[in-house]
Order: sequence, then structure tokens, then C-alpha cells
Amino acid sequence: MAMVASAPGKVLVTGGYLILERPNAGIVLSTNARFYAIVKPLYEEIKPESWAWAWTDVKLTSPQMAREAMYKLSLKHLLLQCVSSSDSRNPFVEYALQYAIAAARATFDKNKKEELHKLLLLGLDITILGCNEFYSYRNQIKARGLPLTPESLASLPPFTSITFNVEESGGQNCKPEVAKTGLGSSAAMTTAVVAALLHYLRVVNLPSLANGHLQGNEGAKEMDVVHIIAQTAHCIAQGKVGSGFDVSSAVYGSQRYIRFSPEVLASAQNAVQGMSIEDAIADVLKANWDHERTTFSLPPMMTLLLGEPGTGGSSTPSMVGAVRKWQKADPQNALDTWKKLSESNSALEFYLSTLSKLAENNYDIYRSAIDNCSKLTSEKWAEGLTEPNQIEVVKALLGARDAMLGIRCNMRKMGEAAGIPIEPESQTRLLDTTMNMQGVLLAGVPGAGGFDAVFAVTLGAASSNVFKVWSSLNVLALLVREDPCGVRLETNDPRATQITTAVSLMHIE
Repeated sequence: MAMVASAPGKVLVTGGYLILERPNAGIVLSTNARFYAIVKPLYEEIKPESWAWAWTDVKLTSPQMAREAMYKLSLKHLLLQCVSSSDSRNPFVEYALQYAIAAARATFDKNKKEELHKLLLLGLDITILGCNEFYSYRNQIKARGLPLTPESLASLPPFTSITFNVEESGGQNCKPEVAKTGLGSSAAMTTAVVAALLHYLRVVNLPSLANGHLQGNEGAKEMDVVHIIAQTAHCIAQGKVGSGFDVSSAVYGSQRYIRFSPEVLASAQNAVQGMSIEDAIADVLKANWDHERTTFSLPPMMTLLLGEPGTGGSSTPSMVGAVRKWQKADPQNALDTWKKLSESNSALEFYLSTLSKLAENNYDIYRSAIDNCSKLTSEKWAEGLTEPNQIEVVKALLGARDAMLGIRCNMRKMGEAAGIPIEPESQTRLLDTTMNMQGVLLAGVPGAGGFDAVFAVTLGAASSNVFKVWSSLNVLALLVREDPCGVRLETNDPRATQITTAVSLMHIE
């Protein structure tokens, strides 16, 4: 029986750089772009001689990259040995596999361990697929002679082959880069693989979507096991302990997030140096995971948009390194900018929460205020209003805008001081143009900034106008929306349905 799990990509709206240090919070929105992992047995039955086997077979397939890897997995030590070309290796999936099995071993009693052993003797067949929105298909759209519009993107088949930026590797003998959009593909992929394996190995019961609602153990302790194993696999595969907001949103969905203390991963880091994987994962599962998350999503009648400017992605680790270097070299200025940025982040969070409350208290008045503002540029939002409750809504909208401008200003300052393009000039021009359009509340560079996709939040039906202007500026609007749902079990192979969640949810004006 095949198990299919999916996990969403993310957009970090506030908390870029600050989220790396406790107790700074960030707002991260999960999206309808999802990564899928399909896990099934490699063989139909256990061969009679297999009881004596010390190894089992694992096959990993990534159809979009036309890659396949074969491994031998040691059933005693959980070590993985790649027996096919090393080009097709994927460290995120490798650690996800080892740690998911170690988690099963660490939590099962003797009988369950025997069942697990039998299940593993059938081998593991793992397939990974990412929605088109994780990758840049700008070149394919141009090659087909199509305009840079969401409709052109929607016309591509689901799970289209991914092209590599071979020319960017400068002809040297280095791995070609995949052109990505910055939605956190490695975190979503790791989470989907961990979740599918833990469900297949009967460690957890994932929630599934039925009639548009999640059913099952949402928010239960079992989801915490998925989170811990996915965070551990992702950090070890990356070779560094990041803030973990991308994995947390892939597991739980949209949220306000404060990072965990890096010490919780000490055992897993030791395992890389020789401690047994099973002992290390048992320790990690028992560690004091002190991250904080609160459910958070955009207020009603607001739409998250992403646009790909076509300037190529950015390397987050090297940008983070440059900011840390600047903090050490100029601590006073760094602290000052950090404080102002933190205040603007808190202000944006406050105004968005206020808008959600206003919608809850009096939806009709909220709706008419948002409708009105969606047809106007921001300087005209407050004109002609007499109803006190509508004035409250507009005040909160303008407060959110000012907070976003404060965030952008301090991110630019930080980038200039650290010598990195957090909000490059080309992005500044694009974001200013976007924020001056009718019905646009916010626009910014998500996460660490740079040349990845930009985001905007629009009011009411204003998004179609943004698409038109972006298209004229050579910016490709992606088929990405906020979807607050985290990891879940899927009922079918996503390829069989021939439609991705992103495309099915897409409403093109």
C-alpha cells in the first residue's frame, strides 16, 4: 500500500534575520504549493532467505529531475550506502529516512520492532514530487512563445521537468543549480518524506483532508514527532542549525514562530561523529524543544501574491553570514537597526491581528471598508469616511502599510551596512511600484531578501490588476496563495489526479 504525504512551501513575511535569535518572532505563511512524498514497499513479498539479511534495498526517484538512486540500508546500524551514481544522491531524503526509522525503533516495543523489521525487509520505494511553483519555469514559458502570465504557468503540466542553470556554473566542474523561487523546497520535501515514512512505518497517524477539512490527529503529539524528525534531518543535511521556521510551517501551517534553542540537536550532531543513530534520535525526541508557535493567518479578504522577477535566486546562508559579520564588526549600529526592525515587525503583526479582530466583530463593516480600499490607492483610503468602525479598519490598514515601509527601510539599511543586496535596487523599484497600486496593502522581499520572488498582499479583488502590471514589468506572477494547512496525508498519487493543489485552487481573474 502506497502512502502519500504532502507538506507546504512558505513565505516569511516578517522576521528576516531576527528570527535566527530567540526570542524574536516571525510571521510565516504556508502556501498551496506542496511537496509530495510517496512511500511504498519495493518488493511484493519477503523472500524466504531474507530473514538472515543484514541490509535492505531503498530506491529513491525524483521524476522532475529525471534522477533515480539505489541504496543499501543496514538494518542494524541504519547506515545508508549509495550503490548507484553519486550524482543522484539527496542528503535531505537520506537523513529523513535514517531518522524516521530510528524514531520508530526508539518508540516501539519488542513486538512492534519485529513488525517493523519485516516491513523494512520488503525494501522502500520513495518518490518525491514538488509543485511547479517551487521552481522557475520562466525559460520554458518564453521558449513556448507564451506571455509571462499566471495563465501561461497554469498551462504547464503538473510536475513539469526541472531545468538546471547550467550556464550559471560557468562551465566549471560543479553541480548545476536548480532555478528556485524561494518557497523552501528542501524543508517541504524533507517534511513530506519524514511524514510519509513515519505514517508508513506506523509511528504516527497523519491528518487527512476530507470535505475541505483536516481530520485526524491535527495538533496531537504525533505531529510533534514529525516536526522533531524533520527539523533534525533538515539541519543535519544542511550542515547547520537554522531557525527552523520553514520546517515548522511545513508541519503545522501558517504561524507566528520563535525558534528552538540549537542545543536540542546536540545528540544528532554527535551521531554524525559516531554516536549510534538510534540513541541520538531517542535523545532528540526527549530533548526540550522550546520553540513557540501560535496559529496565524492573513485577515479575511486579503490575498498573498508572489512574483518572480527573473533575476535568479539568492544564497541565504552566505547572506546570513554577511549580516553576522557586520553585527560583530559594528555592534552598536547593528543593535540599533535590529531594534527598529523588531519594532516594525511587531507593529505589522499587531495591525494584522487587529484587522482579523475587526473582521470578527463586525464583518459587514469590515467587508465594505476592504471593498472600498481595494479600488483606491492608499492615500485615498481614508477619504470620505464617517462611520467610526470603518475608520478603525482603515487606520489599521494604514498602520500595517507604515510598519511594512519601516521593515523595508531597516532591511535596506542592514543590507547596505553588511554589503549584501537584501533589498536590491531593482527590487526596491518593483516593490514601490507595487505598493502604489490600487488595493495593495503590503509588498516586500520575503525571508532573507535578495533576488528571490517578491510578495504582495492585496485587498478584495485587486490582485488581477497587480498581475497585469507585473506582467508588463517582466515579473511572472506565481500560482501561489496562502493555505494555512500544514503536513497531511493525501488519498491519491498526485500524478494520477493530473492536477496540483495550486492549480485547482487558482482563480485567475
